[in-house]
Amino acid sequence: MTARTFTQPRSLDASLATVMSGAEVNGNGVARSMTAAKDSQQSYSAEAQNPLASHTNPESKPGITFAHQDKLPQLPIPDLEQSCKKYLKALKPLQSPKEYHDTAMSVQEFLKTDGPALQDKLKKYANGKANYIEQFWYDSYLNFDNPVVLNLNPFFLLEDDPTPARNNQVNRAASLVVSALSFVRAVRREELPPDTVRGQPLCMYQYSRLFGTARIPTENGCQIGQDPSSKHIVVLCHGQFYWFDVLDDNSDLIMSEKDVSLNLQVIIEDAAEVPIQDAAKGALGVLSTENRKVWSGLRDVLHREEGSNNSDCLNIVDSALFILCLDYTEPTTGAELCMNMLCGSSKVERGVQVGTCTNRWYDKLQIIVCKNGSAGINFEHTGVDGHTVLRFASDVYTDTILRFARTINGGAPSLWASASPDPAKRDPDSFGDVQTTPHKLEWDMVPELSTALRFAETRLADLIQQNEFATLEFPHYGKNFMTSMGFSPDAFVQMAFQAAYYGLYGRMECIYEPAMTKFFYHGRTEAVRSVTEESVDFVKTFWGENPAAAKVETLRKACMKHSEITKDCAKAQGPDRHLYALYCIWQRAIDEEGMEMASSDGYESTRPSSPEVSVVGSPNRNSVISENGSLSVSPHSQVQHSMPALFADSGWDKLNTTVLSTSNCGNPSLRQFGFGPTSGDGFGIGYIIKDGSISICASSKHRQTSRFIDALESYFLEIRKLLRQLKRRGTSADKTASRAREAEARPKTDRLKSRGRIILSDGKTQTPATESIAESDDDGLGGCRTPPSLNPDPEPIAQTQTQVTLHTLPPTPPHSPPFKPLTTVHLSSPRRRVLTPRSPVPQSSHSTSSFPVGTQTWPPSPSIPLPHPSSPFHLPTFVLYAADFFVS
Repeated sequence: MTARTFTQPRSLDASLATVMSGAEVNGNGVARSMTAAKDSQQSYSAEAQNPLASHTNPESKPGITFAHQDKLPQLPIPDLEQSCKKYLKALKPLQSPKEYHDTAMSVQEFLKTDGPALQDKLKKYANGKANYIEQFWYDSYLNFDNPVVLNLNPFFLLEDDPTPARNNQVNRAASLVVSALSFVRAVRREELPPDTVRGQPLCMYQYSRLFGTARIPTENGCQIGQDPSSKHIVVLCHGQFYWFDVLDDNSDLIMSEKDVSLNLQVIIEDAAEVPIQDAAKGALGVLSTENRKVWSGLRDVLHREEGSNNSDCLNIVDSALFILCLDYTEPTTGAELCMNMLCGSSKVERGVQVGTCTNRWYDKLQIIVCKNGSAGINFEHTGVDGHTVLRFASDVYTDTILRFARTINGGAPSLWASASPDPAKRDPDSFGDVQTTPHKLEWDMVPELSTALRFAETRLADLIQQNEFATLEFPHYGKNFMTSMGFSPDAFVQMAFQAAYYGLYGRMECIYEPAMTKFFYHGRTEAVRSVTEESVDFVKTFWGENPAAAKVETLRKACMKHSEITKDCAKAQGPDRHLYALYCIWQRAIDEEGMEMASSDGYESTRPSSPEVSVVGSPNRNSVISENGSLSVSPHSQVQHSMPALFADSGWDKLNTTVLSTSNCGNPSLRQFGFGPTSGDGFGIGYIIKDGSISICASSKHRQTSRFIDALESYFLEIRKLLRQLKRRGTSADKTASRAREAEARPKTDRLKSRGRIILSDGKTQTPATESIAESDDDGLGGCRTPPSLNPDPEPIAQTQTQVTLHTLPPTPPHSPPFKPLTTVHLSSPRRRVLTPRSPVPQSSHSTSSFPVGTQTWPPSPSIPLPHPSSPFHLPTFVLYAADFFVS
């Protein structure tokens, strides 16, 4: 078969220079506004907009994906004074009175001196640009010098396939590949319906950067490259590389699911022939986890001889549609699965790394499938946000279900407006120049590469060991309960993070949450600062000796404030991106004047302060951009005095040092979502709010992550108890509650029909106990009659004879009631090998205990004053059940 020449992906930097004629009118004279974009969306028929279109949909309109791009409004540059006011509001609850006074004075000076001039320069810079923040935002990621694994790349953990027969590695992987290729086809043919929010179309630009894309390190920072005509995938198995074509020149699929399964099985068998200890020595994917400058130098070694075996192999990997990673392990717990999807496992046997961390390529989109069929996605974050990859993940998951449905009923709908012709019925000559048989890439392991690979692996193992993960799959309530109580679900969960952290550490810390701004042309995200004066009031009220009504009322006010800020940020009116752009404009002026690097005090925000997923993974801020565009540790210089007052003030560093980096991104297709911590003393928290449950993945550099998860679970249970106490007895707080159960919960008279043993959902029986008012107030709280199927542990927790040992309680604050004692509850390359397929293609007793916060020093922090020692302050009690506790 004719060999195909692969070339390095072309740079996409030119796309950032897209000219916009103005904020109101595009180059074609068409009005740019949200109204114009919405009218454009509605001009398409319902059939053309329907994502569940029949594959024979006659109303399909190719071009719908990007049809509204030219009408989307330009990202606005906020008013300078308003941004400064919001900046001060975000800092006030995080600072002492003196710190806040100093920051306020710095802001006043900034508004009188450097601020207006920088604002004018920003407006001039934005004239003719697609987006005033876009280039600065890309630079913040591409100039990041540390490894991308655990620092930038987020992950999604998919739910298992609902058809058990497909929950094995080969079948699950083949199914996901075919669905992913259908998504690629829909994007390339522009048949993918645009994302919308209440009928308002969103920017779809990021989907054009999702496939055939690679992050390519250079001496002066990274570049994003793309091969828009890519039609092959790369498969990693035991750290070894394989590739084969999957699309033709028209982006139609040339392989059925059965064909892909056969190829994958052949690859697995071939990879198994190499002992895993030997395979690790050639697992070049580990090099993608190196420091970016080191990785750039190693790529130069690979490309040393143009047209060499290594150069061709590298180009094949870079230009692939995506990477499919086939792992040989079977993680069992939620924490192990999350770790495997984010960074892989580290396991050393006889001095050799045999963990799945060697089976990755972090510069590209990766689909990861374990031996037991568990699957997830790890993605390079520079060009895409979590919202975009979430659409990809959910559509792929949905398509796998619908394709199975069509094997039962051929009339079942398709997710796509049109479908590829059946590969089995096509003339092979119509496929064009393709290679469908798997090819193994064989690298020339020159001494430089072998040495670099060994060092890269040990550094990666160190990095993995420095991080830990814990998950919470909270089954007792979710979105339905929160909305029924009148709360925004996202705000409700954000307050949980603050309350749990304060309960453990006694202080408020900087919290980051991204808000999507894809209502605007090339919009990305804006930073939501979750800590407000209202949230501080709630947290202190919650932990004080206050009535339930007061706690719930302050919670309601805090949630309303959070929702208000989030809406403001979604309109691109938050202060973070605006002030960061002003900072970048100042830095550009310094560089243009040839001045020395400014001191580190002003560079603590040279990259995003948290993951942008929703998403997702963000760079840390321990280095700065040098004059040549590369990164280096910032030295103190003699130009510190020239730094604008706002950036030189300690508040700038305070707000850009994120301790709780959070992101809400997910839907029922996902089991977990997460990323690494963005600071050494912080937590990375990805969460998914489903109708009846909450999924949380927390990571940290060994900051008692499991304990923080336990604190969150206890808070969720306690706050629902408070809400139920305030709600009139006999009404359902959960929209999913059964009317029959509701009726059963009402007061009963002693009659014959009430006798007998209650049959629980797990088949066990229970002798009815005498009902009391106290019990009915707590009806439906976590732990009561929890079916084993909802338990996140692989082994159900017994409802009897279960012992739970709580954490050591903190010392009692002065003059507060004593804590209750603990209780026990019962290739196309010069050298390749062609692989030939071998065959054708309870309601139980409970106890009360204080919140498990452990030993700490009181008062915890002078910046957040606690009640006077003479006030009756103590931690509220929580109802704890044996079935509520698990170890992830």
